[in-house]
Amino acid sequence: MKKFMIAAAALAFVATPAFADDDPTDEEVAKIKEVIAAWGCEGGSYEKETEATGVFEAEDVKCKGGQYDFRMDKDFKVFAITVD
Repeated sequence: MKKFMIAAAALAFVATPAFADDDPTDEEVAKIKEVIAAWGCEGGSYEKETEATGVFEAEDVKCKGGQYDFRMDKDFKVFAITVD
């Protein structure tokens, strides 16, 4: 039983990808802010996914209707907005 638990723990560790997000450059942050301002929103925190997707995230963005998370492609086109 002990060997099974060790093997299961090792498998869970290996099977779960560990992706970390990067901070976008100053130029990328400026473009993200421009995009969310066009939606009438501001603020938030910004990340760039490192899974080679080129996706940018703006989280906890404040808009008139509440707080939202934005996802943008590598060309800064919004493809998802979710309520935070």
